[in-house]
Amino acid sequence: MFDREVLIATCALSRLMGLALLDRADAGDGLLIPGCRCVHTFGMRFRLDVHFLDDSGTPLEARLALPPGRIVGCRRADAVLELPTGS
Repeated sequence: MFDREVLIATCALSRLMGLALLDRADAGDGLLIPGCRCVHTFGMRFRLDVHFLDDSGTPLEARLALPPGRIVGCRRADAVLELPTGS
């Protein structure tokens, strides 16, 4: 479904911060957060498209154009893909 090169959040800090505090140009194609069911957009400088994925990478739900200051989750998710909206 996705044809992108995204970073993978592997340490606690990258999992906590995600793309927060980055300018859109520095966010690249996005960030994959494995083992994640819930994300926040506090500190974001742009809107995000958040895709919740199952253990095989199949999309379960999407929250598009999510503004800063929100918390969203999906109980069935095994990973979250954060993408800059419109990228």
